[in-house]
Amino acid sequence: MKVLVIGSGGREHALTWALSASSLVDELVAAPGNAGIAQEAQCIDITADDIDAIHAFAMDYAMDLVVIGPEGPLVAGLADRLEADGIAAFGPNSDAAQLEGSKGFTKDICAKYAIPTAAYGRFTDIGKAQDYLNKVGAPIVVKADGLAAGKGVIMAETMAQAGAAITDMLEGNRFGTAGAEVVIEQWLGGEEVSFFALVDGETALPLASAQDHKRVGDGDTGPNTGGMGAYSPAPLVTEAMAGRIMDEIIEPTVRAMKDAGYPYKGVLYAGLMIEDGMPNLLEYNVRFGDPECQALAMRLRSDLLPALLAARNGGLKHFDLRWHDESALTVVMAAKGYPGAHNKGTEIRGIKTADAMDGVKVFHAGTAEQDGKLVAVGGRVLNVTALAPTITEAKAKAYQAVDAIDWPEGFYRKDIGFRAKG
Repeated sequence: MKVLVIGSGGREHALTWALSASSLVDELVAAPGNAGIAQEAQCIDITADDIDAIHAFAMDYAMDLVVIGPEGPLVAGLADRLEADGIAAFGPNSDAAQLEGSKGFTKDICAKYAIPTAAYGRFTDIGKAQDYLNKVGAPIVVKADGLAAGKGVIMAETMAQAGAAITDMLEGNRFGTAGAEVVIEQWLGGEEVSFFALVDGETALPLASAQDHKRVGDGDTGPNTGGMGAYSPAPLVTEAMAGRIMDEIIEPTVRAMKDAGYPYKGVLYAGLMIEDGMPNLLEYNVRFGDPECQALAMRLRSDLLPALLAARNGGLKHFDLRWHDESALTVVMAAKGYPGAHNKGTEIRGIKTADAMDGVKVFHAGTAEQDGKLVAVGGRVLNVTALAPTITEAKAKAYQAVDAIDWPEGFYRKDIGFRAKG
């Protein structure tokens, strides 16, 4: 098969790496890719949000499957365009992608189908939003309804912070159209985990669990980021807990989307908060997590391509996947200043040394080759990932590989996996 992967981050490198091992793949292309992805696939100079150009390329070169990595093109309808012209796409259509494209849409689905989640309100009027805030108090969570590149969630510990967040979104146009409506929801306690399932419109197949670290600093301090590290499996997600998540959250959502006329096909990523043995849905994403995908890719034993095709073709009912019993852990190396302003174009050395270590794979998230040198061109730049019998051993191996990388302009958290035992 000829397969096209859309995106340029660490998630897409992990997907491309896994697909490159498939005996069913004859030709593998990435748009636009990065310096690491270029080692696994042919990279073409088309950005992930250029739907017209992606569609034209897929048609011209008769691609058999397009794997859409980021949420933006999914919400914008890339899968719809491809499927309408007979090109198979992995990822939900634009109607189903509302599960990530509109937080209010997801909350309403949860309310209608009794899916456990935080109490909430939806507002476009600042006065009504402030009235609701005054009624429920702080701490509280204020979210831009639409896509805001991972920056649209404000964890407001005080009334002043919550009020400022509402004003910034509804009056200050902080997130543009994404913040034209806000969702204000109850602050949930507990521990956050990531849960993934492949969905074919009717059947959901659970994948491995994972846990990531959103805050930029050690000890989960500082501002939220796209993710500074992750590990799989998440010890908090026992077999019994996984069963509850499927029964109470994932499967009711799949039924809800079918009932609404928006059958969901692709990977469904549930961000969950677990407290006192009770799972609550924080949000849905309609694509693989980043950097969780990197840890999952290391643990996957099965060929990834048939699984993606089964999700697209409605074939998950009798499908299964095999996973390594070992644990995987990934450490994100980011440019100094991230998630704020940061320099680009700084040189990175030592990747080959790290990659050569047993059980280690360095996934590229924001790299390019310039004048024969590997340079950083993004905020999150490398995902140093290791596989080992336990999380503790995977952590030690990953940080050993991090130490082999020479990049003075980068930084990383020193405590990825600190919540996990074993």
